[in-house]
Amino acid sequence: MDQAPVRDVSAGVNQTGIRDHNERLVLSLIQRHGALASAEVARRANLSPQTASTITRKLEADGLLLRGPPQRGKVGKPSVPMALNPDGLRSVGVNIGRRSAELVAIDFSGRVIALEKLAYPYPTPGPVMRFLAEAIPRMVAGLGAEGARRLAGIGVSAPFELWNWLQSVNAPAQEMDLWRGFDIRAAVAEISGLDVVLENDATSACTAEHIFGRGREFADYAYFFIGSFIGGGVVLNGAVYTGRTGNAGAFGSIPVPDGSGGASQLIQNASIYILERELAEAGMEAGGLWAQPQDWSGFGATLDRWIDRTARSLALGAVAVCSVIDFEAVLIDGAFPDEVRSRIVAATRDALGGVDTQGIASPRIEPGSVGRTARAVGSATLPILSKYLLGQHAFR
Repeated sequence: MDQAPVRDVSAGVNQTGIRDHNERLVLSLIQRHGALASAEVARRANLSPQTASTITRKLEADGLLLRGPPQRGKVGKPSVPMALNPDGLRSVGVNIGRRSAELVAIDFSGRVIALEKLAYPYPTPGPVMRFLAEAIPRMVAGLGAEGARRLAGIGVSAPFELWNWLQSVNAPAQEMDLWRGFDIRAAVAEISGLDVVLENDATSACTAEHIFGRGREFADYAYFFIGSFIGGGVVLNGAVYTGRTGNAGAFGSIPVPDGSGGASQLIQNASIYILERELAEAGMEAGGLWAQPQDWSGFGATLDRWIDRTARSLALGAVAVCSVIDFEAVLIDGAFPDEVRSRIVAATRDALGGVDTQGIASPRIEPGSVGRTARAVGSATLPILSKYLLGQHAFR
C-alpha cells in the first residue's frame, strides 16, 4: 500500500456480469425506494412502460427481483410490485482496522450472513493476509454453490496511511511501515480469486449507511464514524462523494479545542483509542471495548467523561463541515453499542446548542443505523455498487 489513499474501483466481469445502464437504474430505484410496480419504475426512470416491463421481467428471471402480491386499485389491471431478492446476490467484504480485521458476507439487502474477525494490538500485512487466506475460502464455501455463483466480488477497506498515528496505538514504526508499498488489492485478489474493489475505511462505512441505512432519507449529509480513530464520509446529491484523491470526509483532521487552551485534531479528541487509554490509566480492563457481544455498561465515569468530550468535539466538527457545505444532516455511528451511540448523539445535540452557528443553518444531528460492522459491510457493498447499482442516484 503506497502513499495514495486506498481506492481502486476497477472490477472485471464474473459469472453474473455487469448490468447495462437501464438495468442498473431499475435496480437502484427499487433498492432506494422499495418495491415498485413496472409503471412506477417507468415513470421514475423516464423509460417507456414496455421497456420498464421488459427490464423488470429480465431481472426477475435472473433472480435479482421478486414479484410481490398484486395490488388492486379502483380501475384497470392490478399492479405487481417488484422488490429486490435478498438471495439474488452475495458479496464479501473485509475491513483492515487498527485493532482488528473483519470479514463479512452480505446478501442483496445488506444483511450480514457470515462474519469472522481477527483481533490484534496493531495490524501488519503478514497476520492479516494469513487470516484472509484461511477465512475467505471458508466463507465462500459456506455460501454454497448457488451463493458462490451469485458472488459479486470482494471489497476491501483500510484507513488512509495505515502506518500513521503510531504513537496513539503504541505500534512499532518498523512493523507498520511494511504497509508502505504493499499492494492490498493484488494480495487479496491472489488469495480469493475474486474481483477486488478498494476504498478508504470511513468512506466504506458511509457507503453502507447510504445504501442500507438511514442515508436513504437524506440527499446531502456528513457522516462521522467513530472507530479506534474517527473518520467520515460525504454524501452529495444522493451519492457518496469520494473526492479527487478518494479521501473526502477526512474529518479526523478537523482542529478542535483540546481542553487545555490549545487545539488538536478531532481524531485526538473523539476516538475510541482515547477511551481505551483512559480505562487503562484507571486500572480497568479495556479489552471489553472490542469483545463481542458488546457491553460497555461497566465503564462508569470514565465512559461518561469520554462521551462528554467526544460530543463537544463532534458538535464543533459538525459546525465546521456545515460551514463549508450546507448539509441537511450530520449522521453519527461507530464501533460501539447502540446505547452508547444514542448517548453520544443526544450529548452532541446538547453541545451544539452552546456553539455559535450564526451564518449557517444549524444541522440536524442524527444516529446512523448500521453500527459497528459498517466498515466491513460497506466494503462488501462496493462490488455490488460497481456492477449492479448506479453510484449517482440522478433520479427521484
